[in-house]
Amino acid sequence: MIDFRSDTVTRPTAEMRDAMASAEVGDDVYGDDPTVNSLQAYAAERLGFEAALFTATGTQANLLAIMSHCGRGDEYLCGQSAHNYRYEGGGAAVLGSVQPQPIENEPDGSINLEKAKSAIKADDFHFAPTRLLSLENTIGGKVLSLDYQRQARSLCDDHNLLLHLDGARVFNAAVKSDCDVTEITRHYDSVSVCLSKGLGAPVGSLLLGTKAFIGRATRLRKMLGGGMRQAGILAAAGRIALEQGPLRLFEDHENAEYLSAGLAGIPQLDINPASTQTNIVYARCRSGRAEQLRDYLGDQGILITAGVPIRFVTHLDVNRQDVERLLGAIRRFYE
Repeated sequence: MIDFRSDTVTRPTAEMRDAMASAEVGDDVYGDDPTVNSLQAYAAERLGFEAALFTATGTQANLLAIMSHCGRGDEYLCGQSAHNYRYEGGGAAVLGSVQPQPIENEPDGSINLEKAKSAIKADDFHFAPTRLLSLENTIGGKVLSLDYQRQARSLCDDHNLLLHLDGARVFNAAVKSDCDVTEITRHYDSVSVCLSKGLGAPVGSLLLGTKAFIGRATRLRKMLGGGMRQAGILAAAGRIALEQGPLRLFEDHENAEYLSAGLAGIPQLDINPASTQTNIVYARCRSGRAEQLRDYLGDQGILITAGVPIRFVTHLDVNRQDVERLLGAIRRFYE
């Protein structure tokens, strides 16, 4: 099967499997798993932070960030389409008692900073105190500009807010922005990074910040059931993903661009190829037959998600020939 549903579907490489099989391990709850410790130290240095924490998922990393920055009854600002607001089960509110204040995302994925400024609550006991602004980069495959992120940092500094980045695909953003990832991460108090999306690890994410912040997050991770034991088996694959994964992301972007151009040549689909910036492609079925298309492609050995719009995601397990096969199958469906 060729799977275009997400870049979370990638399978570990042979090198990752070998590293996992031979990983030196300890008990990470005691802090003595050398492979986990090595991954965390390398990640902190690579992304420009004092410390890092290996987590089971990106959802867990974002929840730990919000709960470490905010207390019960506090508020965080985020986009209406933000993953940590829309797709993470309401964890900040349910488990952290932290109120989200969503703001509609602009077409480019950003939050209008004037609207964010207006949403900051006054120092009044009627209101939940606003503590944090959370951004996402990439968001829906779109990249926040470096200048915008500088402006967001200034807004937070002016209003005594902390700034978190859901950077699940931050290396995709860095590749598209043609910069080192630290040119993005330096603006933030904390960043989460997913190792199991485009970077290709089977499991795991990272949370990065100051030593004090990671200390709070480590305590909360234990509370939330995220204290893993011989986690070095997973961290070994994560280290390879973090070292090698970013070097090939441009291939995913090129395949997504090629896919966008091909889909634009199919009259029954509505797509703007210029909107494809990284490895995520969106297209709408003009006839509303997304589910029929999904079923047809499944019979051809190709997996997609029948959303409105349909989202196609390129990744390390998809090559140019696979994209050609997808395009050919879609053309045949509409014949």
